[in-house]
Amino acid sequence: MEVQETRVQTDRVLTIPNLLSMARLVGVPVFLWLILWPVFGGPKNDGWALLILALSGISDYLDGKLARRWGQISRLGQLLDPAADRAYVLSTLVGLTWRGIMPWWLTAILLAREAFIASLLPILRRHGYGPLQTNFLGKAATFCLMYAFPLLLLSDRSDWLGNVASIFGWAFAGWGTTLYWWAGILYAVQARRLVKAEPDTALD
Repeated sequence: MEVQETRVQTDRVLTIPNLLSMARLVGVPVFLWLILWPVFGGPKNDGWALLILALSGISDYLDGKLARRWGQISRLGQLLDPAADRAYVLSTLVGLTWRGIMPWWLTAILLAREAFIASLLPILRRHGYGPLQTNFLGKAATFCLMYAFPLLLLSDRSDWLGNVASIFGWAFAGWGTTLYWWAGILYAVQARRLVKAEPDTALD
């Protein structure tokens, strides 16, 4: 099995992978505006919103792939990539819930996971660690959710395409939510092991 390189290889900021991650972050407020505009009486722009989601998914794949292939893994990139993932997840949750497409209870479950991870960061920081690197399970969960969200947005249509999108969208949403929490629990286990490895310390 091929072992993927994940250690920092460069301190450069302006690399292609980092620029892709930055572009994904710039797209977040545009996407949120497009998806919420109908709530405030504007026309539906779901096609453009779906396009931005699709491009974000492509760039999410490319930035990591290119960083490893070109030896451009940077600390900035390791921070930008999960930040962009979370920004899209949170903005999509807000948009779909506000539009009434996603139920509040599912949004609450996903937001609770984000709050759970955020609660670990001060503990890691207190022991001299920054945010831990996203694990494979976390990336798989994000991919499932990034498939689920555009399908759920399509399910707002009242034709056969909306019905088919609803079936697959909810399937991906279920898998993604389960994996999202599983990855969060593994993140907590990893954090605990790091802190417990230090003498006379404990993860409270």
